Amino acid sequence: MTLPIRSLGELDVPAIGFGAMVLSPGMYGEIDDERAVDALKASIDAGGTFIDTSDAYGDDGHNERVVGRAIRGNDEITVATKFGLKLAEDAEPHPLKVGFAFEELLVNAEPQYIRGYAENSLRNLGIDAIDLYYLHFPDPQVPIEDSVGAMAKLVAEGKVRHLGVSNVTPSELRRAYSVHPIAAVQTEWSMWRPVDPQLLETARELGVGVVPWSPLGAGFLTGTVQQLGADDFRNNAPRFDSESLAANNASYGALQALAADLGLTRSQLALAWLLHQDPAVVPIPGSRTPAHIVENLAAADITLHPDTLARIDAVLARIKPVGATLLQDAR
Repeated sequence: MTLPIRSLGELDVPAIGFGAMVLSPGMYGEIDDERAVDALKASIDAGGTFIDTSDAYGDDGHNERVVGRAIRGNDEITVATKFGLKLAEDAEPHPLKVGFAFEELLVNAEPQYIRGYAENSLRNLGIDAIDLYYLHFPDPQVPIEDSVGAMAKLVAEGKVRHLGVSNVTPSELRRAYSVHPIAAVQTEWSMWRPVDPQLLETARELGVGVVPWSPLGAGFLTGTVQQLGADDFRNNAPRFDSESLAANNASYGALQALAADLGLTRSQLALAWLLHQDPAVVPIPGSRTPAHIVENLAAADITLHPDTLARIDAVLARIKPVGATLLQDAR
């Protein structure tokens, strides 16, 4: 399968990427490395060669190492990774209030640590340069200009090719861009959670691509989530408690009939809808099942008629999700 190409700033990538976070234990339950590598290879074989990870996913760089194992020897892969949540041993933890399900995160994006973070990621991934390097969350104790300035030095040194920022406000995106061109901004965006319209407007103005994380609502929009295991990361989100999940499954059921009428799965409908919101949008769904991965990537070739988009938006306007998402009303 050959996917359409979209541009994140000056970086060209397939229209749908692969979010590798789900391939580490403790995210969506247990998983072994063999299954994780098989999932990544299924994405790559189907044209999903834009892979997103982070040094904070899994223990001690586990997710990056799994990605590195899967892509070894393949020069056609575009790798994005992030820093700031896995702290250097001597780095002071800076509490960040983000409205996250567990109230706050500990971050550190001080310039003196950023080269070390990148070099660790390069070792984990087994690559010479990171294609797209994101600040995972802005550090409340460090001006974003300082963090991006240190990231820009990595570009000059050839360790990183393009820069990104994640989970930022429109103002922070603009300030980051003032230091160095930003290829992409990651933000939570799906039928499950709307994008900040000002962030989207700012990205368009600056020519920054938008990479929606959790584009399938942490799996909810697949229509298959009925209950969670005890070791599932999604238990932190109120929308996934048993009562809220039942209510949300009932309200979002209206999308099932619409998807069936179009001959699509609910996942394909959700991803195709996102792709139609802007030509610089590149969602990064994750899955552990090769068949679902191929199904997700096929959404890149789906064209939705304007009348269909209007029908979808009318359905979404009537739905009022119960409970907070993983990242709710951030800053």
